[in-house]
Amino acid sequence: MNISIVTQEDLQELKEFFVESVGTMLKDHLKNHNQLNDIVLLKSHQVQRMLGISPGTLQNMRVNGTLPFSKVGGVIFYDKQDILNIIDDNKQNV
Repeated sequence: MNISIVTQEDLQELKEFFVESVGTMLKDHLKNHNQLNDIVLLKSHQVQRMLGISPGTLQNMRVNGTLPFSKVGGVIFYDKQDILNIIDDNKQNV
């Protein structure tokens, strides 16, 4: 039975690897977006204000797939166009 000891340096390397990997995935996603110059990324608090919702409601929208997001280094980003699409999809004729 092999015993491995994880050091602080090992954890730091793992963290750096994950942050770099997520950053690369986000860059790839943005490259594949047709209108790269038109992309505006918003943080959670901005989306909450824009939609007039609570942090819990925003989390539910992420969990149930209503709102796509990207997470980089612990910060969650949303594409402004996705937010505008949700608003447009939920328009009601009164």
